[in-house]
Amino acid sequence: MRKADIIPARIVTLGEAQKIVTQWRVTGKTIAFTNGVFDILHRGHIFSLSQAAAETDYLIVGLNSDASTKRLKGDSRPVNDEQSRALVLASLLMVDLVVIFEEDTPLNLITTLRPDVLVKGGDYTLDQIVGSKEVMEYGGRVIINPIVEGFSTTGIIGKMKG
Repeated sequence: MRKADIIPARIVTLGEAQKIVTQWRVTGKTIAFTNGVFDILHRGHIFSLSQAAAETDYLIVGLNSDASTKRLKGDSRPVNDEQSRALVLASLLMVDLVVIFEEDTPLNLITTLRPDVLVKGGDYTLDQIVGSKEVMEYGGRVIINPIVEGFSTTGIIGKMKG
């Protein structure tokens, strides 16, 4: 069983992630990347993260910062702050690294880390996925996971408001 004290060590900066990815690649390992807000973790998130992790040896999750989330989702979001969201993600078995990013898109993370596989949920088309062109240009793959109907953070928040 894994020790809980390794969980915070999975939350890294982009520079730290670069070093770790280099070490993984030296040993021939492959890397998947996905990203999102992951504000209130639900079944759809677990499915998507599990599918992403199944594609390669390691999974890196790009996490929108609080400021980025507010710009994308509005002033009432995120419900949980970035450190809380990162800690929850880092505690999941299928997640190897979490990198918080301030930009509205993870393009800088993707072009810096150069994942072998870029994974997004089924509510996107290939041309809408940030970084898909870049990943495919260097020989990587882009995978669109099917969406799990009936599970969304917005829906959960709506139910809570009654």
